[in-house]
Amino acid sequence: MQTKSQNLMSFFQENGGVARFSAILKAGFHPDALAALEKNGQIEKISRGLYRLADYNPGDHSDLVMVSLLAPRGVFCLISALAFHEVTNEIPKVVEIAIPRQSHANIIVYPPVKFYRFAPQVWKAGIEVHQIDGHPIQVYSLAKTIADCFKFRNKIGANVARDALKAAITEKRSLPSEIMKYAKICRVDGIIKPILEAII
Repeated sequence: MQTKSQNLMSFFQENGGVARFSAILKAGFHPDALAALEKNGQIEKISRGLYRLADYNPGDHSDLVMVSLLAPRGVFCLISALAFHEVTNEIPKVVEIAIPRQSHANIIVYPPVKFYRFAPQVWKAGIEVHQIDGHPIQVYSLAKTIADCFKFRNKIGANVARDALKAAITEKRSLPSEIMKYAKICRVDGIIKPILEAII
C-alpha cells in the first residue's frame, strides 16, 4: 500500500511536476504530507502557494505553466505570446500577462511577471487555450497578439511589432483579415493597414 507521501509524489507527477497548494488540499492531501516531502528535499516551494518536484525537468514553457497556476485569469500577451507562437527573436525578460482592467493582480515573486490591464472587450478577444504538461494555459492568438503589440509598440518597440507582423504573414500564413479584425478591436487598424499592405 502506498504511503500518503508516495501518493502525493504521484499527484505531482500526474500534474507535470508542478502544483498549487490549494490544488493539493483539494485533492485530499494534508499539509503535513507536503511538509514531509519538502523536508526530505523531494518537493520545493518556488513561489507563494506553488510547489514543484525537486527533480522537476522544466519544458520549453515552464514559466508559462507556473504563472498560469498563480494567475489563472491571466492571458499571456505581447512578447511572451510572440515567443510562444515562435514569431520573434526577442527573449522575454519577464512573463507578460494580461488581466481585465480593475481586476486584482496576484503578487508573483517567481517567475518575474509584468501585468498589463486591458479593457474588458480587448482582454476577452482572441483567447486560445493550450495544454502544456497537462496544464491549460491561456494565450492570445497570433493575430490578436500582433494587434496588441502595435497597441503597446512604445513599450515593446515598434520594430518588434513590425517584424512579428511580417513573420506572421510570411511564415505562419496568418490571414490579413484576421489580423485586421483584432486591429480594429485594439484601435490600431490605421497603423497596421499600410504596413500590412506593404508586406502583401
